[in-house]
Amino acid sequence: MLGAGIVSEVFDARGQGLPAFDFALCTDRPGRVRTDVGLPLVVDHGLDRLAAADLVIALPWADFRTPPAPAVLDALTAAHARGALVAAHCVGAFALASAGLLDGRRATTHWRFAGLLAERHPQVTVEPDALYVDQGTVVTGAGAAAGFDLCLHLLRREYGASTANAIARDLVLPSHRDGGQAQYLATPVPEDSRDERLTDVLAWARENLHRPLPVAELARRALMSRRSFARRFAASTGTTPHAWLLGLRLSRAEELLETTDLPVEEIARAVGFGSAAVLRAQFVRRRGVPPRAYRRSFSRTT
Repeated sequence: MLGAGIVSEVFDARGQGLPAFDFALCTDRPGRVRTDVGLPLVVDHGLDRLAAADLVIALPWADFRTPPAPAVLDALTAAHARGALVAAHCVGAFALASAGLLDGRRATTHWRFAGLLAERHPQVTVEPDALYVDQGTVVTGAGAAAGFDLCLHLLRREYGASTANAIARDLVLPSHRDGGQAQYLATPVPEDSRDERLTDVLAWARENLHRPLPVAELARRALMSRRSFARRFAASTGTTPHAWLLGLRLSRAEELLETTDLPVEEIARAVGFGSAAVLRAQFVRRRGVPPRAYRRSFSRTT
């Protein structure tokens, strides 16, 4: 039920300039489906609905240790073969693995079942610590609430950061969490931090990206030693100050590329990279494409 709720919320029809998704739940046996919380869910669509889908997400199911029906595996394989993006949330990865779609690829699933996935499907490279793993036409995500990370990544990848951020705000979610992957990841933010000084310093850093922001200055503003600051920072954000700032600068650069006509050189200065060459090098390394190519794909000003 959680998986169905996550995808239905993320791909809801919102209007307000956001993409209009044609969302549907489908199953090999349409009708009443009993969920893990005991509530029945009426699913109207059969597997024929996959034949026209641009995105197919395999959701968790209780009996995931048993491979899905051959008709399900055939439908997943056919969708992938015709060019649909195929993804899996949590133990939904077992369906993709059974269909052979994860062979020779990296993948993730709920950490509790990562060992089982690796044992059952040795041709799959399982990454148990990742929130999601993007392999181009196949994307897998971790368990439970990490389904939101998976879906927001898919939105960011296809529609850009501003769309993903807008939907995350509507869902009252942090728009980005560090999933350990390089493709179109933005910056992690401190969640439920009890350290008001640290929270204030990070808010100040977001407003001053154009400046050099050495760790020593951030620690001084937080009234901490560098060592204490680094320790509390890691506990709050799960990453280092350098990595956090780099992700923040790249995320802000994405938004400016999408929503403004500012020259790349000016954007580089505005987010603290100093020059277009430095921005380009970081963008290519961590996003896989140069800034101008990203703008062509996601600009809202053209």
